[in-house]
Amino acid sequence: MRIKSARAWWVRVPIETSRQHRSDFGQVRTFDAAILRIETDDGLVGWGEGKNAAGSAGDYGALVHMLNHEVAPQLIGKHAGDIGVIWEMLYNGVRSGLAVREGHVMPQMARRGAAVAAISAVDIALWDILGKSLGVPVWQLIGGRKLDRMPAYASGGWAGADAIGEQLRSYIDHGGFKAVKMRVGAMDGAPHVSAARVRAARQAIGPDVELMVDAHGTYTVAGARRFVELVRDCDLAWFEEPVTADDKAGIAEVRASANVPIATGESEATRYAFRDLAMLKAADIFQPDPAFCGGISEAMRIGTIASAFNLRLAPHLWAGAPCFFAGLHICAASPASFTVEYSLGANPMIHDLVEEKIEVEDGLISIPEKPGLGFTISESFLEAYARDAAA
Repeated sequence: MRIKSARAWWVRVPIETSRQHRSDFGQVRTFDAAILRIETDDGLVGWGEGKNAAGSAGDYGALVHMLNHEVAPQLIGKHAGDIGVIWEMLYNGVRSGLAVREGHVMPQMARRGAAVAAISAVDIALWDILGKSLGVPVWQLIGGRKLDRMPAYASGGWAGADAIGEQLRSYIDHGGFKAVKMRVGAMDGAPHVSAARVRAARQAIGPDVELMVDAHGTYTVAGARRFVELVRDCDLAWFEEPVTADDKAGIAEVRASANVPIATGESEATRYAFRDLAMLKAADIFQPDPAFCGGISEAMRIGTIASAFNLRLAPHLWAGAPCFFAGLHICAASPASFTVEYSLGANPMIHDLVEEKIEVEDGLISIPEKPGLGFTISESFLEAYARDAAA
């Protein structure tokens, strides 16, 4: 089961105008990701995904180039089952031999961002291969499946105060969701504008549906505290990324003064960042993105940190199919998980990149049963939307 080849593509899928939305990221016209294919010498194929950022659009030329020209050559000949060893090799770089001998990490420079995103893609693909080689789903290899179906929440909510209620009600009708999330923050300007939208949303969906809000890190600490005060009586399930991820002390300050749980982590990479969040008492809910934080391996470690600090895990899964399916297995196996993010924006990278149909019924999503991650890539879709791998 030696690695024979590894190849990545920048997959860019246009979103039809009628299904586009606008947020603090601007008008989202495409869905982009770095999709990785790893094949072993005995014909097993695993699929992974790496992300430059938390949003669904962006330029992936640099990440794809890194995967194809820097990471892939290091993988050839390695045993695909040595997942942890390969993770540490890529993380420590030229000092990996020293790190092995000394028993502690000695990471290469620039170990965040694209470097860890590349590791994430490799890690996800290798778990896919290992599961297929043993004929079992990944969740069975990382701890077992605590539920056949996990609760899911509908993620979207960009409409103005006059239409947000109708938009969120459509999500509830779509899959019987018991929880919905909407965007707030810089896209609205002043906090009172976001607060008016939240009040309209709560009035429309009633008291029995959980309501989360996501500011994408666009408030200052003062702005976030003002917003929380304005929606104090709206019974929010969580306030996501109130301020920039670079200001962990600021997130902690918001949490200390807020009457609502704080969720964060989609912009964080590796267990070390989440350790800092835990130590600073900055979050109630960790939201690592498997395609950005370090893959399935690192997301499970992050879940362990959450469990040790009596916090909860809700992975960020606004992503393509490899990342989303990875998240399903993580949620199935982690003791700290409790909900799955399900995108209600236009997401062809989940619904069209794979042959399987992904649906939510009665607010629940099934955990895959097939070996590996449990999906089949649509080769025709990949061929239609993959840009030059050397781009």
